[in-house]
Parts: sequence; structure tokens; C-alpha cells
Amino acid sequence: MPQSIGRTAALTAVAMLAFAANSLLCRLALQQDRIDPASFGAVRLLAGALVLAVVMRARRQPVWQGGDWRSAALLFAYVALFSFAYVSLPAGTGALILFGAVQLTMLGAGLLAGERFAPGGWLGLVLAAGGLAVLLLPGAAAPSLFGALLMAGAGVAWGGYSLRGRGAGDPLGATAASFVRAAPLGVLLALVFVLRSHADAVGVGLAIASGAVTSGLGYVVWYAALRHLNALRAAVVQLSVPLIAALGGVLLLGEAFSLRLGLSALAILGGIGLVLGSRAAGKPR
Repeated sequence: MPQSIGRTAALTAVAMLAFAANSLLCRLALQQDRIDPASFGAVRLLAGALVLAVVMRARRQPVWQGGDWRSAALLFAYVALFSFAYVSLPAGTGALILFGAVQLTMLGAGLLAGERFAPGGWLGLVLAAGGLAVLLLPGAAAPSLFGALLMAGAGVAWGGYSLRGRGAGDPLGATAASFVRAAPLGVLLALVFVLRSHADAVGVGLAIASGAVTSGLGYVVWYAALRHLNALRAAVVQLSVPLIAALGGVLLLGEAFSLRLGLSALAILGGIGLVLGSRAAGKPR
């Protein structure tokens, strides 16, 4: 039992580091103008599709086993908007906006489906939405509004993708199929922006790392950890991703951690934590 717990904790930690590294790799590549955002997104999708196809082949399963074109379109929208948003957003700020938009999208879908929150859940929802609003208010420390809107759109797309895949019997297979379907869409996006495209070996390498390692293999590790995590623990542990990305941005990219970002992070992540806690407490044992 202790070994199983330790293995699950290690897998979870590796997965969270991988997801946070996606923001750092993208921001690093675009901050240094090593590659254009359309090419970064295309290479990321192609690399992720290749790695996940290899994983499915090793499992002796067809790569088209799960997913559909709607899920692939949402995955493509997430990757494309994510890439263009990081032209102007710091890594930590972008990760926080993305995470907040993902969670608010999924919570909003729950409300529309008839789910009701306890008072603590409503407080958390208001706190999280307020934290996101404060982060985007005009001011010296405010992020680029256009970049923030792009990242919020990426969060909505990822939230929609997650909702569609929530009932998948084989989530890794569905993810692999979605990456394979989304890869040609990424290539089309790169062709649309071909006149503005540029890339060097470092930029391509960062995009490959984002697709193959921190996306493709990151999902393999995460789904292995999910076998031993309940829904609440899986949701709560993901609160660490924006904080890891923010810390990585400060230490590795020289980004500033502003008071506004800190207070917004506290409100958004704390509010989502309240919602998750109230939903768990409201379920029958």
C-alpha cells in the first residue's frame, strides 16, 4: 500500500510539472522569437499525435478508437489560442487565466445541467470569477487584454474538450485519437500564417518537447495516476499547475510575480477549492 501511494504521488507530481512546463516552453519559445505561434502549435500537435500513436500501438489498440472530430476541433482551438496568447502573456499569468477559464467553463456547464452548489460553493464561484476579473482590470500590472482573451478562449475550449471526454471509457485512447485528428488542422493553421512563419532549431525543439513530452507523455503519466485518484483529489491537485508555472516563470524566464497576480491566484484557486469542497460534501456518502 505505501508503495502504491508513493507511486501515485510521484506520477501525479510528474504530470503537474509537465502541464506547467507547457506554459514555460511555449512562452520561452515565443518570448525569444524562436518560432511563430502558428508553427509552434502545429509542431506541438504533430509531435503529440506521433508519441500518442506510438503509445497506442504499443498497447495494441487502434489510434482511432476514441474521440471524434468535435473533440479534435476543441483540442485544436485550445492549442492554437494557447500559442497565440503566449506571444504577450507571462507564463504564470497565462496559466492562471487558462486554469480559471477551464474550471469556470466546467462549473458553468454543471450549473446548466441542473447541478446546485451549497452556499460555500456559490461563495467560491463568485470568489474565483472575481479573482479573474481583478487580474484583467486595467492598470500598470494588467496583462495584455488581447492575450488574456485569447487564453480565456483556450480555457473555454479545453473545458469543452474535457467535458466531452469525461465519460470516455479509455481517456488515453480518446486523447490520442483527438491529437491525430487535430494535427492536420494545426498544419492548415501554419499554412494560413506561412508568410509570417519563422523558426530555428531551438524553437522547433521547444515545440517538439511541448507536444511529445509535456503533452503526449504528460497525459500518459496523468492517466496512470488517475487510476488511483478520486475525482476530488484529481481536481484539487491541478490547483498546483498555475502556481508551478508562475514560479517557473520567475526562476527560469525572469518574470515578475506581482501583487495583483498573487491576490488573483489566491482568489481564483481558493474559490475553486471551495467549490470542489462543497460539491464533495454535498454528495451522499
